[in-house]
Amino acid sequence: MEYKKRIIDGLLDINMQAFGATWIKGPKGCGKTTSAKQKAKTVVEFQDEEYRDNLLMIGETSPKKLLLGEKPILFDEWQDVPKLWGAIRKDVDDTGKKGQYILTGSSSKNIDTPHTGTLRISQLKMYPMSLWESEESNGSVSLRELFERPDSFDGCKSVLSLDDIIYSICRGGWPGIFTLKNNKIKLQLARELFRQTYSVDISHIDGVKRNERWAQGILQSYARNICTTAATKTIYGDVKANHNIGESTFFEYINALEKLFIIDDIDAWSPAIRSKTAIQSSPKRNFVDPSIAVAAMGLSPDYFNRDFQTLGFLFESLCIRDLKIYSSAFDGRMSYYRDRYGLEADGVLHLSDGRYALIEFKLGESGIEEGAKHLCEIENLVRKYNKKERQNHLRIPDLKLVITATQFGYRRDDGVLVIPISCLKD
Repeated sequence: MEYKKRIIDGLLDINMQAFGATWIKGPKGCGKTTSAKQKAKTVVEFQDEEYRDNLLMIGETSPKKLLLGEKPILFDEWQDVPKLWGAIRKDVDDTGKKGQYILTGSSSKNIDTPHTGTLRISQLKMYPMSLWESEESNGSVSLRELFERPDSFDGCKSVLSLDDIIYSICRGGWPGIFTLKNNKIKLQLARELFRQTYSVDISHIDGVKRNERWAQGILQSYARNICTTAATKTIYGDVKANHNIGESTFFEYINALEKLFIIDDIDAWSPAIRSKTAIQSSPKRNFVDPSIAVAAMGLSPDYFNRDFQTLGFLFESLCIRDLKIYSSAFDGRMSYYRDRYGLEADGVLHLSDGRYALIEFKLGESGIEEGAKHLCEIENLVRKYNKKERQNHLRIPDLKLVITATQFGYRRDDGVLVIPISCLKD
């Protein structure tokens, strides 16, 4: 199968030029190993049962022998050999060479190593595929270009229907879909990942046997609260109503799901434009891919013909996933804004140089006016704050975006850009 280029490819090139080793982290099935293999000249896979026992023995007794071979060397699921970290770190120190090793792993479980990899081993987080990477977005609008030349946007047209987007949400961005031809069968990948997560992976991550039903219940509650600011106690109460799980145990399960890169919450943006007590500060609940939520709720694409409310939250999750991927190419990060007066921005995309975009996600045309109004109100709040606080100005938003599942993109008179998600790329 021909390799489909990923946005992380360019980031890996940069990291390999700057550091001796790079660790690619992300959920199972997102394509870490496949992308790393495009750069590696030697591949060591610790999950290969034919060689696993021998490799683990070498890793335990003489890990530096694993470093022999043409470089760069890829170590897939390196956490199975904890001593490898120290061997790589020392080799990077001794040789001073860059781009020697690539490590991949589907969990961020704590590994007991005597030294950190600071300034020697960099880390990259990988997500499932965006709509641009899966070749569903036409890529007619570059997010980078919007920040560089916001006045250049003069409209766009999507090639995806709402049904297409619904299917993409349910299927997810898992690269394994490209080995399958039947659309119904492609939906099984997310369902199997969901099952494996609560039945196998949540116990394997740190060797602690966990209750499958409890783990399943937590994932299902998270799915019902996706892209909301539901408090942790609310989710715990939801799970507790059906399962006899203690609060401390509940938090251990949440921590394990985060280490598996399944849970991927969004933090709040808390600027000084309102009093601190007015700003919503709890995280927005989310998964690394919306298909996990669909699988946890046991839904199919046909279900969303009659439940647009749930679809709206899942569409927001899809958009957040894609924006995280696109903005990773230029060091972006996502948050959201909400206050007790009802003013909100579903997303706030920050760049490292201080530029940022206020964003609302709307399925259809009917929500665009309200979304644009919210963005303009926040911009006006910033302007009013700057008039009062002359010494500590806040930056005016560089972009105001309403991202939709509609067909046409355009510029509004109030400066808000309406852009279909299936027109975006990095």
